[in-house]
Amino acid sequence: GDRSMGIWQLLMDVADLIGPSPTTGEGRGRKTRTAGRKTLPQCRYRTERCGFARYTRRMMTRYRLHYAPDNASLCVRLTLEEMGVPYDTVLVDRNQSAQRDPAYLALNPNGLIPVLETPDGVMFETGAILLWLADRPGALAPDLQSPARCDFLKWLFWVANTLHPALRMLFYPEKFSPDHPIEFREATKVRIAGLLDILADGPDLMAPSILQTYVAPLLRWLALYPISDTAWFDLSKWPALFDFCTMMDDRPATLAAMQAEGLGPTPFSKPSYPNPPEGSAL
Repeated sequence: GDRSMGIWQLLMDVADLIGPSPTTGEGRGRKTRTAGRKTLPQCRYRTERCGFARYTRRMMTRYRLHYAPDNASLCVRLTLEEMGVPYDTVLVDRNQSAQRDPAYLALNPNGLIPVLETPDGVMFETGAILLWLADRPGALAPDLQSPARCDFLKWLFWVANTLHPALRMLFYPEKFSPDHPIEFREATKVRIAGLLDILADGPDLMAPSILQTYVAPLLRWLALYPISDTAWFDLSKWPALFDFCTMMDDRPATLAAMQAEGLGPTPFSKPSYPNPPEGSAL
C-alpha cells in the first residue's frame, strides 16, 4: 500500500545519498556480483518468492546485467566498470540454453545476450545499451551539443551495424549461407580485414568513449573464434589497433572484467580462451 511505497522511496533516497559502496572499489559491483552466481531461472523463482528483497537490491544497485562470460555482455560490463557505478549481475547459463528460457525471453524476445535492467526499463542490443549508458552525465560520449558528437555517432553505428554483424557472419556462417557456409566464411574473412583497415584509420580509439569498450572485445574474439580457424587474423597487421588493445589490457575496468570472467592476463592484445568462475562462453 502507500506505506510500502513510502519505504521503497526512502530506500531509493538512501541509495542516492550513499552512492558507490566504499567496500566495493569505487562502486564496481564487487558485493552485488554474488547474485550472478545464480542462473536466470533460479533468480526468477527467487524474485517470485522474495519480491521485496529483489526490489531493494535493484534500487540499491540501479543496474542489473544479464551476462554470459566473454559474450557481448563483456562490452557492457567494461562500460559499467569504466563509469565506476555499482551493478548487479545474473548469469545466463548458455550450457543450459538459459537465453531461450521463457523468463529470459520476457526480457529479450530475441534470445540474445546481453540484457541490462535500468531504472528506466529493460534494454537489449549492445549498441543501444552502450549509448544509453554513455549519455549519463559525465559518461563516455561527447555531449549532445558537442561538435565531436557527429563523428562519435557515425563510428558507433558503424561498429554496431557493420563490424559487429560481420563477426556473427564469421562465427555462424551456416545461419547466413546454409548451402555454402565454408565459402561464405572465407569471403567474410576478406571483408572483415577490409573493415579493420577502415577502423585502423578511423576513430581515435585512444580517447575515452564507449567505442573503446565496444571495439576491444570484438578484436579479442577475432583472435579466438571460430576455434581452430583463426590463423588468418594477426592483430599486428594493424599497429594502431594493436596499440589500442595493449592500452586496454591495463585499464582498471579490464582488470575487473578479467577477474569476473576469467579472461587471462592480456585479454585484448594477446587473448587466450576464457576460464570463467561460472558459466560458459559458448
